[in-house]
Amino acid sequence: MAHANARLTFHGRCLLVRRVVFDRRPVAHVAKELGVSRQCAHRWVRRYRAEGWGGLHDRSSRPRTCPGRTPAAVEAQVLAARRRLRRGPEQVAEATGVPARTVTRILRRHGMPRLSACDPLTGQVIRASRNSTVRYERTRPGEMVHVDVKKLGKIPDGGGWRAHGRREEVRARGIGYDYVHAAVDDHSRLAYAEILSDEKGTTCAGFLTRAAAFFATHGIDHIERVMTDNAKNYRISHAFQAACQALGAAQKFTRPHCPWTNGKVERFNRTLQAEWAYRQVYTSNTHRTAALAPWLDFYNTDRRHTALGGHPPISRLSPTP
Repeated sequence: MAHANARLTFHGRCLLVRRVVFDRRPVAHVAKELGVSRQCAHRWVRRYRAEGWGGLHDRSSRPRTCPGRTPAAVEAQVLAARRRLRRGPEQVAEATGVPARTVTRILRRHGMPRLSACDPLTGQVIRASRNSTVRYERTRPGEMVHVDVKKLGKIPDGGGWRAHGRREEVRARGIGYDYVHAAVDDHSRLAYAEILSDEKGTTCAGFLTRAAAFFATHGIDHIERVMTDNAKNYRISHAFQAACQALGAAQKFTRPHCPWTNGKVERFNRTLQAEWAYRQVYTSNTHRTAALAPWLDFYNTDRRHTALGGHPPISRLSPTP
């Protein structure tokens, strides 16, 4: 692509060639008319005579050789690690020994899609990627805790359609849902989750009380605000309001139709699905339920978090005495 101050576009080069080659006019005169040097005009005429009209198009400015480029074998190793792990550049870099920024360039060079655009179980592209939004966070632990519920269909004994395929008949109707209640501290991203039988106000109130106790064991002694969406089990539930009052926490609600206001827990829910709920094929609902606690401990203590500079949430909390 020609730069912004280029005197000759493809159309201008064609005009130059017609006047010099076909009208047999002096190169110096035509170059002066078009505002370019004689050397420039001669170059385009020579290129036309050697390559025809196609030679007048823009050429890539990429050098013929790139001695500093990552070797093809290393790039193949990075791509294979990305497909195997289905994780971000930081995790791929840790597995391959290639710097994270180099991993990012390799993935972009080969057109690898974002993880948010891929199916977490198969890695296949299922949606278009969306631009990320500006990140914000509270200044201290406990200043804001985000709470939400994620509804997941239960898995029948022997496995559901993810184990047997959609075309196979799976008796999964009527077995109900799991309600994954989650609470995320805004500053540290420390997360707590439970699988409960419903999302009623009393159930949400009990979960909030247990979540506060979990945060207290990690040094977050006081929750100042609780952010939820506008569901009835949060907004008009007397039990949930009483639980907030007992903790000394003010209730905050998202703006209507703006789920990104509660973005910390929304993003956690997406990670929860990708790395726990749909990460592997479970043969029963009990199998999936048992895998939640180990994964949650890994998320809080070992999993690298890009918003925290590659450190886990526990790194932002003072150790308890």
